[in-house]
Amino acid sequence: MTDAEFLRVVKLNPVNAAILDRLAQLEPFAPQVHLVAGALFQTVWNVQSGQAPQTDIRDYDLFYWHPDTTYEAEDAVIGRASDLFSDLGVRIEVRNQARVHLWFREKYGLSRPPLTSARDGVLQFLVECTCVGIDAAGELYAPYGLHDLAAGVLRPNALNHTPELYAAKAHDYRQRWPWLREAQTQVVETRPQPG
Repeated sequence: MTDAEFLRVVKLNPVNAAILDRLAQLEPFAPQVHLVAGALFQTVWNVQSGQAPQTDIRDYDLFYWHPDTTYEAEDAVIGRASDLFSDLGVRIEVRNQARVHLWFREKYGLSRPPLTSARDGVLQFLVECTCVGIDAAGELYAPYGLHDLAAGVLRPNALNHTPELYAAKAHDYRQRWPWLREAQTQVVETRPQPG
């Protein structure tokens, strides 16, 4: 799958297309804003499965990065996004990636180092092939490429700081798209040297 094919497929979901058309309007308040995660890869898997592109997409995640890590600043951006996308009738989740380390421990019981950009958040998703985002200029960010995503191959992301959550996430994906498969780990056989 090429970048152009990926962008074409994700825009088959009318919600993605509308968000991407308007995303630049949010960027002055949410620098580095990206549409990320499930809205994108789940659309691809839905299309590959012969389902409607937006089937069972639970929410649409927007990541941005701003040095103001106050709750009030993030809440103001959430409010702007709510107004901008209110006609779409979907759940929009907006998160300042500069704040993640402040609430992650309380929510998940695990610590996480501070992130330095919106793309840092994308880079650390649990499953490598789900590390995708599209910024306000329409540029795709896919640090691990698109091969595994197109092939339905799930593998843990070594950069994720919560690997214990990977199994649950992979299980959820395989329940929804049974044709997905987990990557086979390569076993290196070692033999004693003659001696």
